Amino acid sequence: MANERAVGTTDAAGGDGAAGVVLRPRPDAFDVESTSLADAFDSFDETWSPRIVAALNDQHVKVARLDGAFVWHSHADADELFYVVEGALTVEYREDGDVDAVELAAGDLTVVPAGVEHRPVADGEAKVLLFEPAGTLNTGDANDDERTVSVPERL
Repeated sequence: MANERAVGTTDAAGGDGAAGVVLRPRPDAFDVESTSLADAFDSFDETWSPRIVAALNDQHVKVARLDGAFVWHSHADADELFYVVEGALTVEYREDGDVDAVELAAGDLTVVPAGVEHRPVADGEAKVLLFEPAGTLNTGDANDDERTVSVPERL
């Protein structure tokens, strides 16, 4: 087990979970790489089409260019973090017909809790980092929207 690490347990037998330890290869320190966010953003021009730049703990770190208003949606079982790298972003929240908003400038972040209906709105282009569970659709429960990216490109 020197070259593996436990990353989670399952408890199918109803015990303490030890029998369900999930092992993944331990990364070699020399295999760790850096990612240039500037290069990542420069690699595409499309808006509302997130790209994966990193993965950790079953989460994806994505870069996206945003411009205009996105579709209202929610993610039933997933929190979503927005970090503004460049530009400005408004994240609108809607509950029972009432709308509230959080204004974000470069360097600001917000977390949208699971199940909360929201839509990001950028007045002019914004470059954003997103942190969310792997497999989360950018359009959440509005996945029939023409802007749904089912399998984001990995940069």
